[in-house]
Amino acid sequence: MKAPSHRLLAMLRGENEGFLKVSIEPPADDALELLDRLFVKSNNECSQQVKEAVKDSYKRLLQPSMETEFRQIAKERADKEAIRVFAENLRQLLLAPPLGQKTVLAIDPGFRTGCKIAILDRQGQLLHNETIYPHPPQNEVKQATAKIHNLVNAYKIEAIAIGNGTAGRETENFIKRIAFDSNILALMVNESGASVYSASTVAREEFPDYDITVRGAVSIGRRLMDPLSELVKIDPKSIGVGQYQHDVNQPLLQKGLEDVVVSCVNKVGVELNTASKNLLTYVSGIGPVLAAKIVDYRNKNGKFESREQLKKVPRLGDKAFEQSAGFLRIRESLNPLDASSVHPESYPVVSRMAQKLGCTVTELMKSDELRKMIILSEFISPAAGLPTLTDIMQELAKPGLDPREKFDFFEFDKNVNSIEDVHPGMTLPCIITNITNFGAFVDIGVHQDGLVHVSQIADRFVKDPNQFVKLNQKVMVKVLEVDKERKRIQLSMKGLNS
Repeated sequence: MKAPSHRLLAMLRGENEGFLKVSIEPPADDALELLDRLFVKSNNECSQQVKEAVKDSYKRLLQPSMETEFRQIAKERADKEAIRVFAENLRQLLLAPPLGQKTVLAIDPGFRTGCKIAILDRQGQLLHNETIYPHPPQNEVKQATAKIHNLVNAYKIEAIAIGNGTAGRETENFIKRIAFDSNILALMVNESGASVYSASTVAREEFPDYDITVRGAVSIGRRLMDPLSELVKIDPKSIGVGQYQHDVNQPLLQKGLEDVVVSCVNKVGVELNTASKNLLTYVSGIGPVLAAKIVDYRNKNGKFESREQLKKVPRLGDKAFEQSAGFLRIRESLNPLDASSVHPESYPVVSRMAQKLGCTVTELMKSDELRKMIILSEFISPAAGLPTLTDIMQELAKPGLDPREKFDFFEFDKNVNSIEDVHPGMTLPCIITNITNFGAFVDIGVHQDGLVHVSQIADRFVKDPNQFVKLNQKVMVKVLEVDKERKRIQLSMKGLNS
């Protein structure tokens, strides 16, 4: 079967919902002719019976069996491709650039029910919450402006995160009309999955005394500060990326997505003194039980002073410590290596390097000249070969370096706030929100994502959109067609992005 995976899954979904019938079979006459040549050896009454038997067995047994087998093979192939696309999108989303530790005012926008505000400190802890009503039907613009201005000054706000859902652009425009005393970043944040988080057990455990609207605002603010730490709390299928995720093999999908989350968490590393139980769960060697015990120990005994202190956590044995320690960071530890990805078992090697040069480990980490004086071959041992030593030197040069890209400020076109403002021929800035085999969906600043079909992504043939675009990438698009009734926007990237 030659149908692309996304088309096959679409057809099977249509069949399951009763809109069409899918059949997979060769031309019946050709199949019977082939079988006759194999089994009908003469032309008499006996051979006629054989011919009838061949026809009956094909229609009743062989053809249905062939269809079942081909369906299974085609479905498995389509599932694997869909899961691959979903996993790649999830990886890009989890590794999106973080704003970093800032004091954030987060807004979950709304019209009738108002805009929910949450003030978060640099560690993402909730400091304050309330509701403003700057939009219809209340139109309390003056009161809302005064509240926002006072909150920004009182809490020394450094950035404002605004959810991109209903009333998102209207709230962004409202915020940007406020004359703050200092330069405040106001940023739109993709809120896909925030409502799922706010109603989850995880959210109820974190904020048992607050309703779902406050939790949603907190999620929006935290995912601006650190997308990875916040998104691991949400079922990946609810984040809004991928295609046909509910139609594929669910255990296979779950395994694939969990592998991606584990890979991303361990690649970035986890700050031991601020990480949530959910984030710690994905660290190699820990899991949910040990993650809960680490958080309990931290709550009872205060912040961890060193990686070695992890061994005091109940049930965290030598094996778990060996597997997890290199992925955990303690940025305020007395031992500077605790803030790096250098594993504790390699600390003695680094100490010998420093002793050889007559300096401290801290000085060795800060001085490029000192590191250049190290002859790695002198420190090779059964426990640390040349590749390991090379990795250690690279980490000493940039200890605890976040592999994610630097945060890049982005603004939508100020004149485009709804689909009514979008017209063919316009060129607009946008953010890629989802990538599928048939194209990329982008946010141009209205409530409906537009589609850049695979044929409109580049000036040359595009087989895999992921080779040309990435999730959260900022690009320019040209509007080709706007269907306001069906709320569909067709876009092109051809000739606009180098």
